Amino acid sequence: MNWQKLLIAFIVVFVVLQVLSFVIHRIILDSDYKAITDVFRPQADMESKMWISWVTGLIFAFFFVYVFAKGYENKGIMEGIRYGLVIGCFMSIPSIYGQFMVYELPYSLILKWLFSDFITLVIIGIVAALIYKPQVQPA
Repeated sequence: MNWQKLLIAFIVVFVVLQVLSFVIHRIILDSDYKAITDVFRPQADMESKMWISWVTGLIFAFFFVYVFAKGYENKGIMEGIRYGLVIGCFMSIPSIYGQFMVYELPYSLILKWLFSDFITLVIIGIVAALIYKPQVQPA
């Protein structure tokens, strides 16, 4: 395993994940969230807990890249796309539909979450595929 490339991929994936999360949740879905304010904490309370999002984002980014590296097959961008789709099926579908079951959320928001999660996971899968390469072993 190439730990140097893994570390670089981890950092870049984390940054891309944070940027995409901001764009999706603070810009694109902002009006959706404003329509269902009774479901969420007050804005100031959420902002005071933002550090939790960064910590969990770091953990997610590390393990996303680590698992990618463990199964690395050197198949280029398609490997990153496939990995993002697999992780989306593994994590996003159960998690988002679990939230739909518990909270009174509009189904349109659930679909937007699913779509944005899959797009995000495919993008960071591509990033991991472009950056991570195993160490070349001398013959």
